[in-house]
Amino acid sequence: MFTIDEAMDACAAFPAVELGYPFGEETPVFKVVGKVFAILDAEEGPGTLTLKADPEDARALVSTFADVTPGFHMNKKHWISVRLPSADVPVAELIADSYDLVVAGLPRALRPKP
Repeated sequence: MFTIDEAMDACAAFPAVELGYPFGEETPVFKVVGKVFAILDAEEGPGTLTLKADPEDARALVSTFADVTPGFHMNKKHWISVRLPSADVPVAELIADSYDLVVAGLPRALRPKP
């Protein structure tokens, strides 16, 4: 089972990650160089993790996993939401993919060094 606490730890483990709470204490937002790559929402029920995803991957994930839906309050084409805790969704891999997508969109000079 991948939990909210494990998601927090996984998001914070990447280089140059900033943690903020622009929507309140129950909604941690993880950014890299000012760009959002993960939003956790523990206000409603067990929790939701919203992540950036490649559009084709997002469609496949939504159709494959019951715990994955189009991004809540985000562009449904580029974001997914994962209900936590989740036993079968590869959450750690999706967090890494989200981080990598955001970093790839940054200018080279701003990309964090691993």
